[in-house]
Amino acid sequence: MEALRQVESWPCAHAAVAVAGRLDASHGDPERVFAWASVTKLATAVAVLVAAEEGIVDLDEPAGPPGATLRHLLAHASGLALAERTPIAAPGTRRIYSNTGFELAAALVAERAEAPFAAYFEDVWGFPLAGSAAAGVEAPLSSLLEMARELLEPRRLSPETLAEATAVQFPGLEGVLPGFGRMTPNDWGLGLELRDAKSPHWTGARNSPRTFGHFGRAGGFLWVDPDAELALACLTDLPFGDWAKEAWPRLADGVLSEA
Repeated sequence: MEALRQVESWPCAHAAVAVAGRLDASHGDPERVFAWASVTKLATAVAVLVAAEEGIVDLDEPAGPPGATLRHLLAHASGLALAERTPIAAPGTRRIYSNTGFELAAALVAERAEAPFAAYFEDVWGFPLAGSAAAGVEAPLSSLLEMARELLEPRRLSPETLAEATAVQFPGLEGVLPGFGRMTPNDWGLGLELRDAKSPHWTGARNSPRTFGHFGRAGGFLWVDPDAELALACLTDLPFGDWAKEAWPRLADGVLSEA
């Protein structure tokens, strides 16, 4: 796929990018290890949802600050700020992006499974969690593609659980999409950011409103577009910045125009 060669002009030293789904193509070293940063949240969310399917946890049980549930934590609706354990809003009233929420969700799974969350995570995925459940994965593009395929055609999760994860949780909540500003609404699923009608956005103009995924401050992303039956995975060694706000949507549009 010619569009993937766009990464050669990006201002990073190394990049690896691939399409999965009804088309498969890649560019760059699929085994070079990169930091995923917040793209980790996609893998953590799936691991927590596996735990819910196994009956280890329940999405609607209390978790996090008073009045919040595990569902609130995964949907960034618990009222917790980015890195604080003291809530700054009541649960279900604002979309506040929170690393702490994901760490608390992982801690609940670890408590119930009677094992470190990193061990549970690796059992689910086959690759390690090196640090925080919110941002700790360091792994190659090949591992990110494994997650892309799971989100296209689930095997660890049931199709019903994936459908729930990609549906808007707590509809209508306003909040800031990191790097892009305030969105009304700022829709999220269960750990998955939903494109909907958000503008500006890090996916492309050709992406359908049903597109979901996540990007990370380390300079990588994964989106899945169910309408196009495609996923686009990318890892780089250049932190997210203005360059990405231009390059990522252009890459997405190039891929979808060729698909």
